[in-house]
Amino acid sequence: MTVIGTWNLENLFRFGEKFGPKTKAEYEAKIKGIAATVNRLSPDLLGIQEIGNLDALADVVGLLDGDWHTAHSRHADPRGIFVGFLSRLPLTVVKDTAVLPKPLSSVQTEDDGSSSGTMSRGGLAVEVEPKPGHTLRVAVCHLKSKLLTFPPPPDARHFPHDEGERARCTAYALFRRGAEAVAMRHLADELLQGDGRKHDLAVLGDFNDGPTAATTQILYGPPGSHIGTGGFDRPDDGDRARLWNLAPLIKKDAVSRVFEGQPELIDHILVSHALLPRVKKVFTGALEPLPDITEDPAERRGKPVSDHAPVLAELAY
Repeated sequence: MTVIGTWNLENLFRFGEKFGPKTKAEYEAKIKGIAATVNRLSPDLLGIQEIGNLDALADVVGLLDGDWHTAHSRHADPRGIFVGFLSRLPLTVVKDTAVLPKPLSSVQTEDDGSSSGTMSRGGLAVEVEPKPGHTLRVAVCHLKSKLLTFPPPPDARHFPHDEGERARCTAYALFRRGAEAVAMRHLADELLQGDGRKHDLAVLGDFNDGPTAATTQILYGPPGSHIGTGGFDRPDDGDRARLWNLAPLIKKDAVSRVFEGQPELIDHILVSHALLPRVKKVFTGALEPLPDITEDPAERRGKPVSDHAPVLAELAY
């Protein structure tokens, strides 16, 4: 059995850095908590988000059982966070991209008309061999957050001057998250190599929205035989390109984050048609109730482990 998963590590910086824990004790508690969770769940390949310092990632790896490989994207957001992989399997980077695919152009990001033609954080694709003769490609992403920061930088606020500003900035975030979903869908199309019925592919990460959100559904590709629908067991032409979200296979009311008292499932694993029959179990990896976060991410500075639960899938390899 091969276990893959996704986990937002929440600001993995070293202590003393702007977004990291303030003290060495807080930092050590965080990396020990992350390592303990990974050791307990024992994934073979874990897509991770919010790496802020590669030395901090190395500190986590130093606490893990066995030998591990890592890979990371070169494309960080303004806070300096990026995505990557922890893997017990040797891995090869296939693609590291942040550019929005043409003909999609830049999207507005600020009131002053500023725009961007790139993802806020790059998407990274790797290739592993779960068993001899079998190739699995996995792409990880961290789409634009719904947690808003209001301009102007560098003194950005977490609360708006008025509701008009809140509405506009929410739209800018939505524009960008949608465009980033298109970029990841474009990457998925490349990795499917023309036919997902023949190639094992998983796209996973922190999508910052639920399974039925419009931005999340962009990644699914053709509508049709998704898990839980009447046509699930009936092959159709869309199987070549479709990705299936494994969320319906998790226990009812599964949660990967709690925001202002509202449970959310915003961390996802999508698989190709070829990979779908290999899925044997899908689950979240939190042992304790998740913390209830607010619009101000600074309140979480120095807190242990992460505000997200890992989401994992067992595959029959």
